[in-house]
Amino acid sequence: MARGKAISVKIATPKIIKALEARLDKLEKDYKAQEANEAKYNKAYKAWQKEIGEWAMARWSKAEDIRTNYRSWNNQLNIDFNLTTKEADFPTEPQKEYEFIHVSTYRDMKQELENAIRILKMTDEETVSTSTYNAVAQYL
Repeated sequence: MARGKAISVKIATPKIIKALEARLDKLEKDYKAQEANEAKYNKAYKAWQKEIGEWAMARWSKAEDIRTNYRSWNNQLNIDFNLTTKEADFPTEPQKEYEFIHVSTYRDMKQELENAIRILKMTDEETVSTSTYNAVAQYL
């Protein structure tokens, strides 16, 4: 489709309200589940860190470019080294399967969704114009 050509459609107002309400519910559920999801991810990440440490120590004999740094003020020794390996041998790092929503972003999105729903509920129009739809389409 060529850019510059506008699509002109009319969408039923109740359908848009229903879709926005569903999106608001999903936003609230995702935000509430975020703390549990973050705890689950952190637990998996710590387990992976332990696994990667064990994996690396098992290959210590193949280490290259070994670097050490001793900090006498807190009695810590840092050992850094390189390992050449194939990706198939490497333990898989856990991935976040959720999107982190910052509290200010959550509040802004929630307020905009609630405002759009309130305004659409006050209208007597049976359909929503394309320009109105474009204003709320980012949330659908």
